[in-house]
Amino acid sequence: MNVTTATLSLTVADVDASRDFFCTHLGYQVAMSADGFASLTRGDDAAADIVLLRSGSEVLPPEQRDQQATGLVFALTVTGIEAEEACLREAGAPITMPLREEAWGERLFQLTDPNGIVVQLVEWATPDEPAQTEEPAMLVITPTAENVTVSPNARMTGLAAPSRGSTELSTWTVAMEAGQSGPEHSVSREQVWTVTSGALEVACGGRTERIEAGQTLVLPPQALRQVHAPQAAEAHVAMRADGAVCVPGTEGTRVLPWAR
Repeated sequence: MNVTTATLSLTVADVDASRDFFCTHLGYQVAMSADGFASLTRGDDAAADIVLLRSGSEVLPPEQRDQQATGLVFALTVTGIEAEEACLREAGAPITMPLREEAWGERLFQLTDPNGIVVQLVEWATPDEPAQTEEPAMLVITPTAENVTVSPNARMTGLAAPSRGSTELSTWTVAMEAGQSGPEHSVSREQVWTVTSGALEVACGGRTERIEAGQTLVLPPQALRQVHAPQAAEAHVAMRADGAVCVPGTEGTRVLPWAR
């Protein structure tokens, strides 16, 4: 058997209410829709697709038309669960079980949608590593074209990251052309920016600082900030590897792909 995708089909009384819940709070997008039907996807990550069907729909076998799932918990394994809960709570998401940690290493919280669907976000504690008998080896990381992300605001080149061998920190370089500005956002972890050429203007905490080549800026966690390049500039950025980003006006958090 070769499984290529996974889809969870849910029969609900109000398709629109569940559709809005998953799109607003959990980052799903509508792939297809019709009266009494919606197909949702999160795109490229590992979350299962969701199909919502209105109860009583004739596309279902007669014995299933009025059945609705009971006792179902739709679990999504995430990273940075504290930041996820904080952003969802701030956005007014219906959190029905607050963040807790079980003795076996599971950290979780739950949301419940308007049709009673329980969604559980989970993060597993990293098991203790066995004692090392030798000093850990040094690691040299050489960035390639695959580590470069270009956006309308800047060019990011990923350096150290969990996917490239680091365990605690992510580092990357940012290159911005004169006049470019990044979006206003907050980050769940402290960031350290060192400007290596040109200058950047960073608005944070009600004031704006100009950081020139050779200077370092420390940005506190959760603080709303925006970076602008009055001239062409490059900087080196470092943060804890589990940092996640929130953007005002959008729901949920996002992981920086170059810092994974």
